[in-house]
Amino acid sequence: MATIQKEVSIAANAVNENILSGSSFEFLRSNAVVSIGLTASATGLVANIQSGADIVLEESPLAIQTRYPVIPDEMYYNDVGVAGDRMVIRVRNTTAGALTVRAIVQIAPL
Repeated sequence: MATIQKEVSIAANAVNENILSGSSFEFLRSNAVVSIGLTASATGLVANIQSGADIVLEESPLAIQTRYPVIPDEMYYNDVGVAGDRMVIRVRNTTAGALTVRAIVQIAPL
């Protein structure tokens, strides 16, 4: 199982179009079950999740924690992707201060 673990600061009123950009696992290498957990350092971060053509999460607020999501309890977002699908987690900060998003993405080949 491949795992992506990211901690990214999102500047005030800014958008990170894909916090997974540059990861070796950003594009699925084979058909896989993908589980994603996201947490925000404070209120004000919203995220979209897309797996290939599938919209897994429409822009929604994130759970607030000062740590990474707990596996498996907080892996709220799941999808089955096909080889070549791009994993995209777009995060937008709606506040006047920088906030941190933490993500864990587990990719289990089928």
